[in-house]
Amino acid sequence: MNLIIKRCPTCGSDQIKKVCRDWTGNYKGQSYVVPDLTFYECPVCEERVFEREALSKIQAHSPAFAKRQRRVKKIKAAQTAVAPRAIPHA
Repeated sequence: MNLIIKRCPTCGSDQIKKVCRDWTGNYKGQSYVVPDLTFYECPVCEERVFEREALSKIQAHSPAFAKRQRRVKKIKAAQTAVAPRAIPHA
């Protein structure tokens, strides 16, 4: 789903624009960069609006979610490591 924003939801400005650039976040004093992130930004009030894909990309790069991401990878690895079933002979 592509979001189309023509007015800033915070200040009402019609100058909000869709941009794509490296975005820097901060979690517990630790900075991290999300490369080539696409989002809307208002030059008047500096509001930023992120689409679902952008939020997923931020989450993938954020140290706040690192522990959860490792747990999910372990679960997926365990699910694919299930022993293959025997094929019955006909």
